[in-house]
Amino acid sequence: MSDHDQLLVIIDPVARRLDGESVRIAKDVLSAGAEAKICLPDGPEEFARMLARRGSRRPVVLGDDRALLRAVTLLERDGDPAGPPLALVPVGAPDRIQTARALGVPPGPVGAARAVLDGVARRLDLLVDDSGGVVLHRLEVPAARLLAAAPPTVWDTCRSLVRTLVRPAPAPLPDRSHRLRVEADGVLLSDVDTPLTGLTVRALGGAAALTLAPAAAPPLHATAQTLTVTGPDFRYRADATVSGPVRRREWRVRAGAWALTLPRDG
Repeated sequence: MSDHDQLLVIIDPVARRLDGESVRIAKDVLSAGAEAKICLPDGPEEFARMLARRGSRRPVVLGDDRALLRAVTLLERDGDPAGPPLALVPVGAPDRIQTARALGVPPGPVGAARAVLDGVARRLDLLVDDSGGVVLHRLEVPAARLLAAAPPTVWDTCRSLVRTLVRPAPAPLPDRSHRLRVEADGVLLSDVDTPLTGLTVRALGGAAALTLAPAAAPPLHATAQTLTVTGPDFRYRADATVSGPVRRREWRVRAGAWALTLPRDG
């Protein structure tokens, strides 16, 4: 049996707890098609130890976007770009596997497991920030206006209704724009005197593709190898995680920095 047929299957504890049936199905498919060593970490530290001891086995993660991001971050820190490609079987609610879907991983346990066995490794770009964080697919700055607000409770709704009945209509919502300094490869694209309603970034084709949305002007598009954002405390969304507040963050593109096993016809 070749190294290609030897798998290290790491099952994220959240996946085991929330969808044991999908985990069982994927494990059965993988075990039927390859020599699979099954690992059941109890938390992030054990997850990291098991991945570090993978040897020549291909690592396969059963979990959601956060589990995928954790694995890529650990492999990035290892600094072994020539190592075995990573594979993923997404397990989780639809809103928790959006990054996996965007990268081309099949959604169901059977289809994803078969892609692990029969697919091909594709090199993908990565955004790495100056704190060691990584972005697999999409970066959004600022994320504060994009984060979903917590659902109101019944009492909050009642209080709002009473205020509406006894007071004048509320004033319009405050401006959600942010004043940030955005530089691409050292070139100033936007300064703090220009309100921005959004900034999105994707690592694609060996470069970072940027879209800035000024509050009072058409969107601005640019590409760069390095993106620097500075300004008052801001938060940002990197794939499935929200970070900050910070006052400065720099991202660099690493072309072909990691490999993900995807369907051959993807």
